[in-house]
Amino acid sequence: MSAVLMSGSLDFRVMTQEDVGEVMQIEVQAYPHPWTKVIFRDCLMAGYHGIIAMHAGQDIGYAMLSVAAGEAHLLNLCIHPRQQGSGYGRQLLYRVFEEAGRRGAGTLFLEVRASNRVAQSLYLDSGFNQIGTRPGYYPGDGERVDALVFAKHLFPDSD
Repeated sequence: MSAVLMSGSLDFRVMTQEDVGEVMQIEVQAYPHPWTKVIFRDCLMAGYHGIIAMHAGQDIGYAMLSVAAGEAHLLNLCIHPRQQGSGYGRQLLYRVFEEAGRRGAGTLFLEVRASNRVAQSLYLDSGFNQIGTRPGYYPGDGERVDALVFAKHLFPDSD
């Protein structure tokens, strides 16, 4: 039997410009092609919603969400590599659902690397459906790699 061990509930707070340095420390450990400080700062300046996930008083992850015209786009979701596999990614994703709904989004979209099977499993288990592919969307080692496009209706009973 396989089960995800939950190490406790997360607390959440709004990401600010002052958080970008610590967010970057997690980002560069989690991704071979990380976002830059400028990307995070530009997202916050544009009014996108950043969420910091905390466990036992420590920042362990984050998400970046844009919402416009009744749709939301999950731009980045990350849990520190040492904390992955503890159910924290799912908790953060569900917080994103809540925040997107509060901001008036009916559908949430995201892209995920075609090679990232763990993230794909999380998204599919959380009610997303694959709706397309973006060829060459992500940087890779020497060549660009494909992204899968996923969508989830946040209020399925309203269809």
